[in-house]
Amino acid sequence: MLRIILSRLLQTLVVVFLLVTFTFFAIRMMPGNPFADVKALTEENKAAMERLYGLDKPLHIQYANYWKNVLLEGDFGDSFSMKGRKVSTLISESFPISLKLGLFSLILAMSLGIPLGIIAALFHNKWQDYTAMIIAMAGICIVTFVLGPIFQLSFAKPLSWLNVAGWSRPSDVILPAITLCFGVAAYLARLTRGGMLDVLSQDYIRSAKAKGVSQLNIITKHALRPALVPAVTFLGPAFAAIITGSFVVESIFLIPGMGQYFVLGIQNQDYTLVLGLVLFYGILMGIANLMSDLALIFMDPKLRNS
Repeated sequence: MLRIILSRLLQTLVVVFLLVTFTFFAIRMMPGNPFADVKALTEENKAAMERLYGLDKPLHIQYANYWKNVLLEGDFGDSFSMKGRKVSTLISESFPISLKLGLFSLILAMSLGIPLGIIAALFHNKWQDYTAMIIAMAGICIVTFVLGPIFQLSFAKPLSWLNVAGWSRPSDVILPAITLCFGVAAYLARLTRGGMLDVLSQDYIRSAKAKGVSQLNIITKHALRPALVPAVTFLGPAFAAIITGSFVVESIFLIPGMGQYFVLGIQNQDYTLVLGLVLFYGILMGIANLMSDLALIFMDPKLRNS
């Protein structure tokens, strides 16, 4: 178990390093610079700003300085587009909002997708199965930037207690969470259905049925845990999909999460803001995948001794 955890941590560090490195050089290949569109600045002032942020140095020195500041000082740097604001401060202020939306969406996706997959498996090749899979296919095919406006028009307008956009009351999490969870719930339904069908065809399930064990006991005590292994494996990437998908959803519903800063950073070529968010998201995704692996180890005793 310890070997698995250390291996996943090492993989996360490598992936984050490569991700930040690619982003560092890719964003600097974009035409212009962070201060090119600031008309109030003279050429001398722009040069002074570049010296202030170290952009006048060779690219490899900027790269080395960035990692030195991050690793030795824990400093993501100052935002170029938001004067006087540190990237770490912007992340600390907006992350709780994105985390709340992401966790609520993931819990909602699990609450919808897993029961839907179980029902589809129990009524295999019947109308319940076909209906569940049609819903799942719709969830996979319809993207969030289409679902968001549909939900706004369909629910926010007739229901006065739901806002079309904004983040001012507890109910504001409902529509964006449903928008985010729809695709993930669809994948969970398909994975749960496939896992349940595989487990229900095993010999020990047939033996339990022959002994007169009730359907409820077969499902809850014998079939559910192994059937959920594929779905649990997907939970790490699912959380990643929800968090990255929140960029679009936060923009549609005007939610003050980290997504707004990522979009703003790209638009303004705010190098430090984009790199800080990429680094933070990379670490977050690594933690999510590690949690998924630990859940698998808990569910499958064979992995504990591997």
